[in-house]
Amino acid sequence: MALDELKSAIPDFAKDLKLNLGSVIGNSDLPKQQLWGTVLACAIASRSPKVLRELEPEAKANLSPEAYTAAKSAAAIMAMNNVFYRTRHLLSDPEYGTLRAGLRMNVIGNPGVEKIDFELWSLAVSAINGCGQCLDSHEQVLRKAGVDRETIQEAVKVASVIQAVGVTLDAEAVLAE
Repeated sequence: MALDELKSAIPDFAKDLKLNLGSVIGNSDLPKQQLWGTVLACAIASRSPKVLRELEPEAKANLSPEAYTAAKSAAAIMAMNNVFYRTRHLLSDPEYGTLRAGLRMNVIGNPGVEKIDFELWSLAVSAINGCGQCLDSHEQVLRKAGVDRETIQEAVKVASVIQAVGVTLDAEAVLAE
């Protein structure tokens, strides 16, 4: 199992990450598609080759082809949107918020899976990328659709642990050179 290999690669000083990785994936209350779509989208968003290499095969095995593609699409579109909307939010000139974005985002309207799943994956990626405006937007859509705070927090926990594991393993790889 790739998850076990990933956990065994985590150094002793980051034991909490090893334990958390096992629990956020192994003991998650998220339905399988929501969990593994979140895992895949966050592994991509983490930008860690090792994390992506280890988690992608298991995600692919646990997702339909449509969900697999949609999770990758969530990571891709949010890579763009998080930069764009975070920048508009951070600029002190509020006029940028009134300008037309002019960016294609068709996949958000037709992701090929349940909209709630795609929104959850987009929220998790936005957590990694630190876009408050996107976090608020996706959280509001999820809450209006009846998704509870615990589910949303579960996705954010997955995102935070995957990101931390990626940072730790990539740093260790650099230090070992």
